Amino acid sequence: MQVQLKVNGKAVTVDAAPHTLLVQTLREHLKLTGTHVGCDTAQCGACTVLMDGRAVKSCNMLLAQAAGSEVTTIEGLAAADGTMHPMQAAFKDCHGLQCGFCTPGMVLSAVSLCHSHPNASATEIRENLEGNLCRCTGYQNIVKAVQQGAVAMKA
Repeated sequence: MQVQLKVNGKAVTVDAAPHTLLVQTLREHLKLTGTHVGCDTAQCGACTVLMDGRAVKSCNMLLAQAAGSEVTTIEGLAAADGTMHPMQAAFKDCHGLQCGFCTPGMVLSAVSLCHSHPNASATEIRENLEGNLCRCTGYQNIVKAVQQGAVAMKA
């Protein structure tokens, strides 16, 4: 089956079996390995990408479900010249990452959250990121990073 979609601003056509997951397509067909596979059950959020601007867990979505959509992975979040997205910069500045495994999904979930709730409180940030698990940070610096990134995204 052939599926057409946009990934990180580029039109792509993927020829894959009907049961192919979006995360497999990104990692194996398109070599975008920043999207991580953690639990394979949509519990950890490591595979989170943006689909038409909304955070989705790509390990729980068939490629066919993404047909015609625009998908943004962590590789496509920065500017073309390599300048980090404000949320990426905030995670770096606030030490919102340690091992980095959850970071791509966490950053993309945070971007989606800030688009829909630009003035989210710390409690709302924690509630909205509960589908993204981090085993290293204790979340305090992640919350700070999301708050700082939200301010920078508004500017």
